Amino acid sequence: MAVRLPRGFRAGATRAGIKPSGKPDLALLVSGLPAAWAYVATRNRAAAPSIHRGRALYASGKPLRAVVVNAGNANCATGERGFQDDRRMAELAALRLGLSPGEVLTASTGVIGVPLPVEKIERGLPQIDLAPFADPFAEAILTTDLVAKVAEAEVGGARVVGIAKGSGMIHPNMATMLAFLVTDALVPQKALREAWGGIVDRTFNQVTVDGDTSTNDLALLMANGAYGEVPLEDFFKAVEEVAQTLARMIARDGEGATKLMVVRVRGAATAEEARRAARAIAGSALWKAALYGNDPNWGRILAALGNSGARFDPLRVRIVLQGIPLYEGGALPFDREAASRAMRAEEVEVLVDLGEGEGEGEAYGCDLTEGYVRINALYTT
Repeated sequence: MAVRLPRGFRAGATRAGIKPSGKPDLALLVSGLPAAWAYVATRNRAAAPSIHRGRALYASGKPLRAVVVNAGNANCATGERGFQDDRRMAELAALRLGLSPGEVLTASTGVIGVPLPVEKIERGLPQIDLAPFADPFAEAILTTDLVAKVAEAEVGGARVVGIAKGSGMIHPNMATMLAFLVTDALVPQKALREAWGGIVDRTFNQVTVDGDTSTNDLALLMANGAYGEVPLEDFFKAVEEVAQTLARMIARDGEGATKLMVVRVRGAATAEEARRAARAIAGSALWKAALYGNDPNWGRILAALGNSGARFDPLRVRIVLQGIPLYEGGALPFDREAASRAMRAEEVEVLVDLGEGEGEGEAYGCDLTEGYVRINALYTT
C-alpha cells in the first residue's frame, strides 16, 4: 500500500532521462507550510555542489519548503559548472513551485564527474504531479538499490515518514545515502537541530556496506507543524525509530548482499566506544566474507574489535553469534556445523560484551559477495 505523507507534504517524480535505464530519476518533496529543519551531510572533502549549497542554506536558519532530487548523476567533481548547474536546478524547482530558490534544497546521487544535464531537469520538472504519497519519490531517488525504502511512525496524532536511498559506497559519515524525514509535528527548529545529529550518529552513521563514504550524502528532517505540538521526548523516539528502520533497510539492500548483519555491543566503557566497536565488526571485509560463506570464524570478529580503538581486555570479552556462544576470554567448544546453519538466515546477529562498563551500541552491515564486485566493476561501463 502507498505510504501517505504527513499533513501538508506532497511529493512526486518523473522520468527526465537522466538515468540510462529510463526509470524515474527526478523528484520533488514539498511542504505547504514553511518547515523547521535539521540537516547533516557527508564529511567527504570532495563534497558535491549540492552539499555546499545545502550547508549555506542551513547556516541561514531560514525555513525550508521543498527538496528537488535527481538520481543518476552526482553532479560532483564537475568544476564551476557543477555549482552553476546545482543553483539552476534549485531555481527551476522554485519556479515550478512558486517559491524562492532559498526555500529549496537540492540533492543529487549517481555517477561522479559527469556534467548535470540541466536541460532534462528543466523539461522534467513541469511533468511532476504532486500527491500526498511517498512512494513515487522513494522510487525515483534510487540508483543501484533493489528496493525502495520508506518507514513511518506516529506520535500522538502527528506522523513521521522517512524516505531513503542507499546500497553501495556506504560507510559512516555518512554513506552513499540520501535520507529525508518529514513530520507534521510542531517542533522548534532549535530542538530539531540539537537532537538530529545524535540520532544520525546512532542510526545512519552506524551503517557500513563497503568502507567508502560518498560525496553526496545527506540526512534531512523537516517539521511543518501542520498537526501541532506533541511531547518532544516521544517525538524524537519516533524519529529515531524511523531512522533506525531506514538504516537497517539500507544495510540489507547492500550491493550484492544476501543477508543483513546486526552487531550489538554492550559492556563498553562508553556508548561511543560501543558504537565504534560495532562499526568495526560490521565493516570488516574478512568477517563480511565469512558471513557470506556461513563460516563462524570468530577470530575475525575479535581482530576487528582489536582494531576499533575501543578499550577492552580480551580475557573479559564475550562473543555470541546467532545466540551461540563462541568466545569468552578464550575459545569455547561449539558445534561449528550448527553455527554455520544458523548463519544461513536473512538476518544474522553478532553480540559482543566487552566487560568494561555500561556503554551500548549497534551497527548494521551485510555480507560481502561476488555480486558486489560485479556491480562495481561494471558501474560506468
